[in-house]
Amino acid sequence: MKLVRIAITLGLAAYAAAILHAAEPWALVDNVNLAIHEAGHVVFSPFGETLQLLGGTMLQFLVPLAFGIYFLRENDEHGASVALWWVGENCWYTAHYIRDAAAMELPLVGGGEHDWRLLLTQWDMLDAHARLADLVHATGVGLVVVATVWGLAAAARGRDATPVPVRPVPTARQR
Repeated sequence: MKLVRIAITLGLAAYAAAILHAAEPWALVDNVNLAIHEAGHVVFSPFGETLQLLGGTMLQFLVPLAFGIYFLRENDEHGASVALWWVGENCWYTAHYIRDAAAMELPLVGGGEHDWRLLLTQWDMLDAHARLADLVHATGVGLVVVATVWGLAAAARGRDATPVPVRPVPTARQR
């Protein structure tokens, strides 16, 4: 199991390097990110227009964070490191979207509105789109590096997940 986890971590690191050096930074995992992003608009729509616009990006980060929390609760640091890698990659995906806020060249699902253009215009920050995109991208690089180092360290320690014991639910007769 140790070698498999090391291979997974090194594979994710190589995949991240390929994403960073690609002319068009679109990755296979971004198809999953896009579906989660679009679902986020629906999930957050009852909370007003601003949260509906932010909801796509928020859910993109909340889902891998939820996986990370799950793996930590299961004492699986390697699994949590993979979830952190996903958060970092999501930063790159989001940075690419933020960077497009001024030019609006990316194809949008259903030809809809550009979330980040609307948000940054609403906040009077459209001129700062490139700086914000750079910050989000750099955050992603840092998270992917941390996730890789953590994943390798967790894999090298070789501790497999230790599931939390499940207590049986008492029946009515046992109460």
